[in-house]
Amino acid sequence: MVAVSRLQINQDIKHGVWKGRGTARNPPNRFERARVEAFDDGWDLPEEVSRPRTTLIRDAAKSIIARNDSPDLNFERSVNPYRGCEHGCIYCFARPSHAYLGYSAGLDFETQIVFKPEAARLLEKELSKPGYKVGTIVLGSNTDPYQPVERTLSITRSLLEVLERFNHPVSIVTKSAGVLRDVDILSRMAAKNLAQVHVSITTLDPVLARAMEPRAASPARRLAVIAGLAEAGIAVGVLASPMIPGLNDAELESIVEAAAKAGALSAHTILLRLPHELGDLFSDWLNKHLPERAGHVLSLIRQSRAGALNDPNFHTRFQGSGPYAALLGQRMERVVRQLQLNQERAPLDCGQFAAPAARAAVAQMSLF
Repeated sequence: MVAVSRLQINQDIKHGVWKGRGTARNPPNRFERARVEAFDDGWDLPEEVSRPRTTLIRDAAKSIIARNDSPDLNFERSVNPYRGCEHGCIYCFARPSHAYLGYSAGLDFETQIVFKPEAARLLEKELSKPGYKVGTIVLGSNTDPYQPVERTLSITRSLLEVLERFNHPVSIVTKSAGVLRDVDILSRMAAKNLAQVHVSITTLDPVLARAMEPRAASPARRLAVIAGLAEAGIAVGVLASPMIPGLNDAELESIVEAAAKAGALSAHTILLRLPHELGDLFSDWLNKHLPERAGHVLSLIRQSRAGALNDPNFHTRFQGSGPYAALLGQRMERVVRQLQLNQERAPLDCGQFAAPAARAAVAQMSLF
């Protein structure tokens, strides 16, 4: 294995790379007919280019719980307080979802951040409906609930406050150290078997991480997050994802071992997914940052995706197919078995759910 940190990783705008951003490209929205293209106007004058800034956009959502019926997902409902993600991970499968808002999957995804200021009120309203049936809510199924703007907006924390009041189970997916801010709520909920956290770690190499995930917490910081959550009594697992053939897949066992040492109780992985515009964006990133490896990496991805860069089909989209993907799965099974991870444990408890008003009424009746 050749460590990526020893390779040339271009990080300068002259190579078409914005420092601190996952991509400098902003491909057209696939739903728009009109296209804007750069052209040579004949004037040999330098163009003034300013660094892209993050813009926050209010979302006037009328509901907050998203539901899915995908047969290969182990959850049915989720809440995403943000759309778009400033972490800027170049491999993020959620990038193409920004097109539904009229934005690009490229630079727009990491600079045009849509936030839901009424999220907590909407959640409380939905949980209070008489016909509501409880089931674990996942925070961060699409974009990170602890991306940088959460430090000031605290939307995710307000959601956790509602979930705690209702004794509603929650599962969190994040790659941010920001989750430690809410360890007070999460530890109380975990004591009732109402909360768990999954921390995503893609690589242990800080140089590669900085290039792939420019505004996310460093790998060492994420391991510290796992340790901090475990110490607080919160069930925590690691998502060694996505695995990118020929780029970070050699680190699979090392990531899982480091996470287990820090206190992770479970470990899972998925193969890189490149839906819609993401295939071109990721290919462009490879050619700009790691040109000497780009062809090999893309070839291995195609070998694991029946000749294509992406497989949208249920049951194979996460694991891939073919010998290379099968070997990756076998390696994951072996390290999990060796470290005694993924042991059977009670699912999050849905039986404690009750609206605060109903609990207060029961308590009041008990006085008589």
